[in-house]
Amino acid sequence: MARQVKKEGQVLTRKRTKVGAPGMWKVLLHNDDYTTQEFVVFLLKTVFRKAEPEATAIMLAVHQAGVGVAGIYTRDVAETRAERGRQLAEREGFPLLLSVEADDA
Repeated sequence: MARQVKKEGQVLTRKRTKVGAPGMWKVLLHNDDYTTQEFVVFLLKTVFRKAEPEATAIMLAVHQAGVGVAGIYTRDVAETRAERGRQLAEREGFPLLLSVEADDA
C-alpha cells in the first residue's frame, strides 16, 4: 500500500513491504550400498528426531526409491542437520550422502 505524505512542498511516497514466511527446504538421504539400514535409522532418530516407526519407514523408502526426505525445515536448520548427518556418517565410516533442496510445495 502506497501512501503520500506532504512535507514542505514535497510529495513523499512510502511503500509498505510484506514479509512472507521463510522458504522451506528438504533434507534428502541418498541410498548407497555401504551404509547400513540400522545406521540410517539411528541417524534419523538422533539428528532428525524421528520416532522409531517413522525412522524405519523413511529408511525403507530411501532403500526402495534411492532417495527419501529426512525432514523439511527452514534453510538454516536443514543445512545444519544435513551437515550433522554427514559428520556422523563420516565418523562412523559410512559414505552416506545427504543433500538439501528447496521444497516447492
